[in-house]
Amino acid sequence: MPAPTRELAALTRRRFLGSVPTGLAGIGLMHLLGDRKAQAAAATHHPPKAKRVLQIFCPGAASHMDLWEYKPALEKWNGKPLPGEENFVSFQGKNGNLMKSPWPFVPAGECGKPITSMLPHMAKHVDDIAFIHSMKSKTNTHGPGCIFINTGHDSEGFPSAGAWLSHALGSANDNLPTYVAIPDIRGEPPNGKANWSNGFLPARHQAIMMSDQQPIRNLARPKQISASDEAASRDLLARLNQSFASANPAETDLQARVAAYELAGRMQLSAPEVADLSKESVATHDAYGTKDPNELKAAYARNCLLARRLLERDVRYVSLYCSSRASGVDGLLNWDAHKTLKADYERHCPIFDQPTAALLSDLKQSGLLEDTLVLWTTEFGRMPTHQAGTSGRDHNPDGFTCWMMGAGIKGGVSYGATDEFGRRAEVNPTTVWDFHATVLHLLGFDHEKLTWYYNGLDRRLTDVHGHLIKEILA
Repeated sequence: MPAPTRELAALTRRRFLGSVPTGLAGIGLMHLLGDRKAQAAAATHHPPKAKRVLQIFCPGAASHMDLWEYKPALEKWNGKPLPGEENFVSFQGKNGNLMKSPWPFVPAGECGKPITSMLPHMAKHVDDIAFIHSMKSKTNTHGPGCIFINTGHDSEGFPSAGAWLSHALGSANDNLPTYVAIPDIRGEPPNGKANWSNGFLPARHQAIMMSDQQPIRNLARPKQISASDEAASRDLLARLNQSFASANPAETDLQARVAAYELAGRMQLSAPEVADLSKESVATHDAYGTKDPNELKAAYARNCLLARRLLERDVRYVSLYCSSRASGVDGLLNWDAHKTLKADYERHCPIFDQPTAALLSDLKQSGLLEDTLVLWTTEFGRMPTHQAGTSGRDHNPDGFTCWMMGAGIKGGVSYGATDEFGRRAEVNPTTVWDFHATVLHLLGFDHEKLTWYYNGLDRRLTDVHGHLIKEILA
């Protein structure tokens, strides 16, 4: 019997009907992959303003009254006790007297927003930023604080905001991860990978770690295997997978696993390409500071440039870290200035300032800022007093600053405020859940409806809390 006749004879009615669901599923998958905008629109609760997120995170609790929120009363009362809290004991012990910022604040932009003179490049962007000066945390410890600002919970095991977005919207590209975390060259933040964990969501929603020096860990082909041998292996594997899938059309788990491995294969080409910064112009490298003599600044600048390249290739969520965990060296590796605030921030601000400002300028000039939401976060604030026996500041969960910029955000505004000394959120106190509720709103989601059933509860990024911060919306 000729081969075509044998194949037709083998196509029994039962086998044909059994293959129909697989074929239809494949057609549906092709349709979804071919129209990601329609897929995302179908997933959202209302029309989104943003389609991707850049989160810039400064671990160590960056001081709000030394960077973003000007407090003239600290200058007037410098060296005097904090009224009503003369004997206050904070995270590391008894506090000293009030301490003014070591640097002057200067008005910036058309809005005249005062920010520290230590951030002259960032000052150029204040007209596009909505500052939230009344943030509050539920913890004064770095690890839980970082987890809280990233996941809405102060303990590990919960999905990060980027994981929720990956779950809700899926990928916007075929060849790169949906969610990428870019740690600082100095190391991971407090509590490490829990900051970008998938928690109880499927593992595919955890962030992939990248840097310009190591695009994706464990992805490169082993040196002892040639490109031709790898291609031959892939071809054999594809034929075996296809043969098994044809004989077992109901085994959809195999198809999902094959798709995951194929994405990994495509990333072997796309990840090195996106991390190849040599294709950028000399002017771009100069603007970011990638060749700066300060290697910490140059490394962070390269990460900023990598972040832009990921965003323009439609990676949904990019977490960019500036500094790392303290590792027992207060203020040297991150913004945790317990002992020598002036020396520490004069080390950190130049690393952060120029590269971050260049990244924001690039996003604005390219038009990406129109549908990219930029977040600047830290885990909590610092005390307006000096730590006893030092010239640093202790932890302060009762008031700090975060900000937003870009898609759907009203620029040049300041929402809320701490008291006259910066000690506590006093005007429009704002929670981390309010912050996340607003982020989700801009991405097209009602934070109360974006849920995942786990351990008997419909879990949310905002737990059982959260209100929209309408005043900062355009």
